[in-house]
Formats: sequence, C-alpha cells, structure tokens
Amino acid sequence: MNRQLVFDDDFDAAELNRDTWLPNYLPAWSSTDATAATYAIADSCLTLSIPARQPPWMQGDHSPLRVSGIQSGNWSGPVGSTRGQQQLNEHSRVREQQLEFWGWTPQFGRLEMRAKMSIGPGSMAAWWMVGREMIPEESAEICIVEVFGDRPRNLGSGLHPFRDRRIREDFAAPFIDIDVSEFHTYAVDWTRERVEFSVDDRRFATKRNPPTYPMQHMIAVFDFPDERRPDERPDHEPSLAIDWIRGYE
Repeated sequence: MNRQLVFDDDFDAAELNRDTWLPNYLPAWSSTDATAATYAIADSCLTLSIPARQPPWMQGDHSPLRVSGIQSGNWSGPVGSTRGQQQLNEHSRVREQQLEFWGWTPQFGRLEMRAKMSIGPGSMAAWWMVGREMIPEESAEICIVEVFGDRPRNLGSGLHPFRDRRIREDFAAPFIDIDVSEFHTYAVDWTRERVEFSVDDRRFATKRNPPTYPMQHMIAVFDFPDERRPDERPDHEPSLAIDWIRGYE
C-alpha cells in the first residue's frame, strides 16, 4: 500500500518543537509549572525521564505518581469548571485554564514511533491517543503501547471508551518476546473500521469500531513510588527515549 508521509519529527533540532508538543501532562487539573516534564534532546532523541527531584503529580488528589510527558493538544474550560481533557474523576475541577493548542491531531492513518524504555517494577511507559474532548463524548482512547516494568514483555494496547458510549472497552496486554530497553518501532494502522497494532512490522492485535474523530498524542513515562520493590535500585530514573515519530495517510 502506498502511503504519504504527512508528519515526521526526528528530534534533530536543539529544542522541542513547541508548535507540535506541549511538555506537560494534563495541566488543567493542576498547573503548567507543576506538571512540567523533565526531558532532554540529544543524539537525535527526545528522552523523557523522572529524576529524584521530579515532584509528585496531583499530590493529595491522586495515588502517589510522578510523570514526565508530552502531548500534542490541550485546552480547558474556565477555572472551577469540569471542562477539560481526561478528567481525573467527576469531582475534578480546572485549576488553571488552558488556551487551545492543537499540534498534531490526526484522524486515521499509520502512526509509528521508534523508542526504547528504561523502566523497573515501579514504573511504566506509554504512547496513546485521546479525543480532544471539546465535545465531551469525543473522549475515547486508542492505547498504542503501554508497558509496565514488572511485565516488560506484555505490550498493552486497545480501546478505552471513557465517555464515548459508541466505543466498547477492548484492551489486552499479550506477551511479545522483545526487549523494550532496546529500540523498537511501535505502530498502529487506524481506519474507520479498525485499528491494527504492531511492533517492528509484526502485527499482534486488531480492534474493531475505533473512534473516528481527530485525536491528540500523549507520550509519557510514569513512576509509582509505592510500587517500587526493595531490590530495585533507588537511584534508577525511569525514562523513555524517542528516536522519531511519524504519520502517514
């Protein structure tokens, strides 16, 4: 099948492309400063990491969690409202209003990311897409890859409906014999009828009846302090290194 390359970020520039990426994780429910990612661009890679100094995310409102992430879209309603993206729960209120920002929000196509992960039993890394939620029902998720450090050969992928009643929950984490600490190409082929998930051009899952509206990218590494094992190195910094990310139509 002939495809046209429509998006390509190889992270060769000295700085993150702020026309495409916001280096924060769901800032509306907290603040821009409190949700800032720790990241570096070097050797043609973007590396998201969680050093010891990284503060907790939503401390007091969420189970212990630290996160460094980027997202390709953002907006919210006014302070005190419930209008925003991936609301934590029905009681969450916007703490810092976000202006509309739309970087790369594709609708169908083949999407690819070459990346490697350094994660332990108390951490995870993921790449997923979510609806922009300017219409509340356009909230479903396509999880392209999600890996927990205590199950590093189980690649989570699938659909989560959230407030979109048209979507059926369909998620699994099959065993795939790869080493996620090495570079691999994770991909999804997304059409109106289905999404096909693959790693290094090896298809491992197909989900039908996906979301059909434009979606934004979310890429992040997470640390769960309470889930770290006693034998895990205390100085280990979870990280996700991205060589490139591409989109085709």
